Amino acid sequence: MAKSSSIEKNKNRTVLMKNQKMGRDTLKAIIYNKDLPLEDRIGATIKLSERPRNSSLTRIRNRCEISGRSRGYYRKFQMSRIALRELGNQGMIPGLTKSSW
Repeated sequence: MAKSSSIEKNKNRTVLMKNQKMGRDTLKAIIYNKDLPLEDRIGATIKLSERPRNSSLTRIRNRCEISGRSRGYYRKFQMSRIALRELGNQGMIPGLTKSSW
C-alpha cells in the first residue's frame, strides 16, 4: 500500500489540473501561434510559468485504484500488476484468465 500522503497529493494535482486546464490551453495556443508578435508570445510564456506547477498534466502519476501503487500500472484496468493478478485469480475481472501452457 502506498503512503496515503502520496495518494492525496496526486488527487490534489488532478483537481488542480482540471481547474487550470482551460487557462493553460489558451496560453499554450498563444505561445505556439507563430503569427502573433513575439512580445505577446513571451508574455504568455511568463503567465504560464507563473501558474502552479502541479496544474500541469505531466505532474500527475498513474496510480492503482486499489492499492495506490505507482509502478507496474496497467492503463486498461487502472490497477497495478499485483492487484490485477489477485483479482484475476479470484475471477473478479471478466474476460481475464490465467495463462497456462
